Parts: sequence; C-alpha cells; structure tokens
Amino acid sequence: MKYTERLQPSEKTTVLSLSWRDIKSPTAGGAEVQTHEMLSGMDMNRYRVIHIAAQYGKLADDEIIDGVNYIRKGNVFSVIWYAFLYYKKNRKNIEFVLDQCNTHRFFTPFWVKKEKRIFYIHQLTREIWDINLKPPISTIGKLLETPLLRIYRKDYTIALSNSTRKDLLDIGFMENKVKIIPIAMKIKPWEKEKFIEKEACPTFTYVGRYVVYKGIDAAVEAIGKLKEDYPNAKLWILGKKNEGYIARKIMPICERYGMKLGTEEEKADIICWGFVSEEKKLELLSRTTALVFPSNREGWGIPISEAAYVGTPSIVYDTEGLRDAVDEGRAGYLCKEKNSNGLVTMMKETIENKEQYDRTRKAAYQFSKDYLDLNISKLFEEFLNEMY
Repeated sequence: MKYTERLQPSEKTTVLSLSWRDIKSPTAGGAEVQTHEMLSGMDMNRYRVIHIAAQYGKLADDEIIDGVNYIRKGNVFSVIWYAFLYYKKNRKNIEFVLDQCNTHRFFTPFWVKKEKRIFYIHQLTREIWDINLKPPISTIGKLLETPLLRIYRKDYTIALSNSTRKDLLDIGFMENKVKIIPIAMKIKPWEKEKFIEKEACPTFTYVGRYVVYKGIDAAVEAIGKLKEDYPNAKLWILGKKNEGYIARKIMPICERYGMKLGTEEEKADIICWGFVSEEKKLELLSRTTALVFPSNREGWGIPISEAAYVGTPSIVYDTEGLRDAVDEGRAGYLCKEKNSNGLVTMMKETIENKEQYDRTRKAAYQFSKDYLDLNISKLFEEFLNEMY
C-alpha cells in the first residue's frame, strides 16, 4: 500500500505503527528489530499492520516485509507531519496507533484520540545525555525529557523491562496502563551439551557499538588492571569497528597498561573482531569466561541473553535494563561500583570462585530461557484486547 492510497474499510483491526527508523534503516538497532518481531508475528488474518518511518537513501517507498506494510516518507523531522496527514486522512479505518519513543517521538496525544493511542518505549535516556553530548544540547535534552514523556502519562504504554516501567511510574504514568513486553530473541537457547569449552586463559567479551555510554573503555581498562594478577587475561570486542573511537579511547589505555591490540593469531591482549556472523558471535560467546557489558543504561541488553543462551554469564553495571537482564544479580554479576574497579572485582570472582561461577552460569541460562520464551506478538495482541 502506498502513502497516497486511502485505507479501505476492513474486517481486520488496523494498527498504525510509527517510528523514525524501521527494520531496513541504515542505523536500525535493537528497537527496530524488537518492533518488527512484535508486529510481524501478529495474526495477519485478524490484523492489518502499517508502519510509517522516515525514508533513508534508496529504500523502497513502500514494501511488505513479513506481513507488515512499511511506508517510508520524509526525513527524521518531516515524517511526523506525514504521519499526522496519513492518520487524519484514514483515521476512521485505524483502530490503534503505536507511537514509538526512541528519543524521537510523534506527539500523538495532540492528534490521536485517547482510546486509540499506545506509547512504546524501550528506555529513558537520562544520564546518557551527559555522556554522549556536550552542553548546551545535553542540558536541554535532560531538562526536556521528563516534560515530554509526561505528555503520554495517561496513555496505554508498553515498556521493555521493569526498570523502564518503574521510571515511567515515577513520573506519573498510570500503573494499570503500563505493560511489560519483553525483548524478542531471534536465536534459541543451545542445548547444554553444545556449549563450547571455555578458553584456557581468563577471556572476557564485549558485544556492541563503539559508543561512550556503553562503557567499552571501562572494559578495556579493567583488563589492564586484571592483568596485574592474571597476565594472560584477554578481552574480545565484537561489533562493527570504529577506527576513530579505537584511536581516541582504546589505544591510549592499551599503551598505559602495555597491552597489545591485534588479532588472535598475534596472541594480542585485546582483539577487535569487528562485525562477525551470528554463528561466529555465539561461538566466541560460548568460549568466553563472561560477557562484560558495562553500559550506563539499556532497555534490556540483548547480548546478555545471547551469552546466557550459550552457557556464559554476564558482568554488568547495576543500571536500568541490565539489572533486569541478570535478574537483579541472581543470574549474573552485578557491579555496584560502576567503573573499571567494579568490573575487575567481578572478573576475579568469575575466575576464583568456581562453585559460584557454575551456579551463576546455570542461573543465567535458565532465567533467560524462561523469561524470554514468550510470544511477544501474542502479548501485544492481548494488550490490544485489554484496550477495547
């Protein structure tokens, strides 16, 4: 269906989803994957799902992916206007509007009827403004975040984790209208017999983007400190390389601690694997002692569950989203001290307390398996039924 085509009446329930990026956008991330998994798994015999997002590059203006009708129009700002016009033209044949907040939002409380609105948010930004940006932009962003969120406080709302739900309730969202729909995992837990033997030396892995708030520099510094007691300790970094970040942030730490950054063949202390296939990622995660994920805030932390699925526990900061993913520390290692020293303490715990390590591995596997073994599309459909 094209943007210019008028929606015809249908016996199906029509859901209009809005976000600034979609599953094919160049910078699509976990939020876009989660949204697509939730929408595409719906019963398409009962639902008609249309998703409007900004146009990027040479993407198709409209296409159907796994049953979801994607429409792309405008840029990150003008897409809000185009979404408004589309809804205004077709509002009689649209039952629900899903407004996804990923810093960007569509301000639907100003133009969609209350009973049709759904607010969808993975995480609040809070301290990330200060970490990623400089004043005055960071200051303005922090000051505006709560007032902009409160616009949606009376709407039916979907959150990714209990931490995000609590953040929303603290600023006035209605408890009976905020539902948790957990992260969608694209992989299945391995059978325990398939777990790969751990590396002979203490080996820790970071998975994710090279951005400041993810704490990758703290992970590198932690390895430098750990090597004072365990000289053969290693850190593997998985994710698309950012040479500028490596030069600015990682190399100075390596030089300070006398660590070599290179390849596995070179027996380097720090190995930047770059982007690897899904199969290779899971292999490396299964071989590693623990995933190190020192992000300052997440909606959940998909790599934590991926690691658990292949028999590897995680070391994380005690922050929103991450504490949920390790069951408040019962299914992982929770750093109360959110810096490299806190990471080192937990790294040593994984090495020196074998009995505790084995218990944590089992708990991580079972918790992620039980918590995420849910049909998020069905949960969303149940949520829509509650709104009628």
